[in-house]
Amino acid sequence: MVKFISKHILTGLITILPVVLTLYLLYWFAVSAEALLGGLIHRWLPESWHWPGMGLVAVLLVAFAVGILMHAYVVQRLFASGEKLLYRTPVIKSIYPALRDFLNYFSPTTHKEFGQVVAVTLGDNGMQVIGFVTQDNPEHLPEDFREPDSILVYLPLSYMIGGYAVLMPRSAIRPLDMNMEEAMRFTLTAGVTGTPRQ
Repeated sequence: MVKFISKHILTGLITILPVVLTLYLLYWFAVSAEALLGGLIHRWLPESWHWPGMGLVAVLLVAFAVGILMHAYVVQRLFASGEKLLYRTPVIKSIYPALRDFLNYFSPTTHKEFGQVVAVTLGDNGMQVIGFVTQDNPEHLPEDFREPDSILVYLPLSYMIGGYAVLMPRSAIRPLDMNMEEAMRFTLTAGVTGTPRQ
C-alpha cells in the first residue's frame, strides 16, 4: 500500500513540478523586472501616469532594442571589447563565461548552428551517440584542424553536464529525423522519457 501511494505521489510531482517551476520562473522574471525598472519609472513619471506592469514592459522594450542594436557591426565590436574585459577580470571571468554559454543555448543563433541532428558511430562495435553538426565548412575551422571530408559535431552529455566538439569523418555520421529540441531533450534526460511524436 505504501509503495502504491509513494509511486503515485512521485508521478504527480513529476507531472506538476515542470509546470510549477516554469510558472514560477516567469513570475520571478516579471516581479524582478517590475522591481528593477518599475521603481525608476515611478520616480520619473507623475503618479497619474504610472500603472503596474510598466517595469516589465520597459525591460522587454530594452531587451528588444538591444537585440536590434546587436545586428549593427559597431555595436557588436563594442560588445566584444566589453566581453574581453569581463573575461580578464578576476572572479567574474569564472562566472560570466558559464552563464553566457548556458544562456546561448536559448539563443535563436544556437538553433541555426545546431541545424542538423546526426547519429555518430563510435568504433567498430556499432555504438552510436546523438550529435549536432556545428560546422560543416572546413574554412571556418582552425587551419591545423582542417581535414578533407570531415565535419565538426557537438556531442552533448546527459543531465546538462557539458559535451564535446569532435571532428568526425562524414562517413561516421548519418542524419536523424529529429529536430534540435527533441534531440536535446532526449539527450539531456538520457532517453528516459523517450521521444514524443506529434
